Amino acid sequence: MHIPFIGFDEMDSLLDWQGVTDAMLAGHRLAAPSISDGFAYRGDDTLLSRAAWIDGLGVAVKSATIVPSNVAKGLPMIHGGVMVFADDTGVLEAVIDFHLVTKWKTAGDSLLGAKLLARKDIKKVLIVGAGTVGANLVAAYGSAFDGLQFSVWNRTAAKAVNFAKSLQADYDISAVSDLPAAVAAADVVCGATMSTDPVVQGEWLQAGQHIDLIGAYRPDMREADDTALTRSRIFVDSRETTLDHIGELKIPLENGVITRDDVQGDLYDLAQGNAGRQADSDITLFKNGGGAHLDLMTAKYILQKWKTLNP
Repeated sequence: MHIPFIGFDEMDSLLDWQGVTDAMLAGHRLAAPSISDGFAYRGDDTLLSRAAWIDGLGVAVKSATIVPSNVAKGLPMIHGGVMVFADDTGVLEAVIDFHLVTKWKTAGDSLLGAKLLARKDIKKVLIVGAGTVGANLVAAYGSAFDGLQFSVWNRTAAKAVNFAKSLQADYDISAVSDLPAAVAAADVVCGATMSTDPVVQGEWLQAGQHIDLIGAYRPDMREADDTALTRSRIFVDSRETTLDHIGELKIPLENGVITRDDVQGDLYDLAQGNAGRQADSDITLFKNGGGAHLDLMTAKYILQKWKTLNP
């Protein structure tokens, strides 16, 4: 039996943001996932493995090596793959490039959150962080909302300028240097940084905004301060993978700034219509934690798309 390897260059241009968010929405209407994470270490090097099984959808195991010394050798720091298994038999169906799944999972997660929580009339989107994730967010949001004006801020101003220039052929986008003013002017604020200290301050927020936080993934990382949380109606993609694991929520929960009851819902609640924005004046805050169940939903979407093209 031939097991296909689905590469980034082979499939990236053939996927679409509507398709991935539809797959995620459908996945959140199935049974709750069984999820596990595992780590192995060799000095500064890390092997990360994440697995999820969703009854009715299947199994995915996503493993990646993180080798910081690769940078000096001219190699990418991260390499990996996602194994996809059939739900009913457990048969290995495909291996998919790690970067392909991660790209579409990460920005797709945030886009689905925005579709379910942001006002429908948003026009101005601020990207905080001028990296690869930020560029994917521009593409994702630009596919789903008409007539958007994007702005980008970065700690290194020149990177924001170059980021905006690289996308101006396809999007209305400009670099900004005044972060408080840019946050106050935006309908949606997307955090896509590697910051451990909050860069988005709650005092800058305005009624009706949607705050989309992607960057923090470790227990010591945050992108928004306590005031941002207490002024917002808080949502997460998954309670299981965010509340006790990511500093964005773990730290304020431990400090008593918020309680678990302050989290209004996750994507499972939103998919069932059991939670959401209550008024246009709400400030909604969505934490994108990116668990293995989302890798599974995305990988299955990619595999099904591949199968239609390779009958």
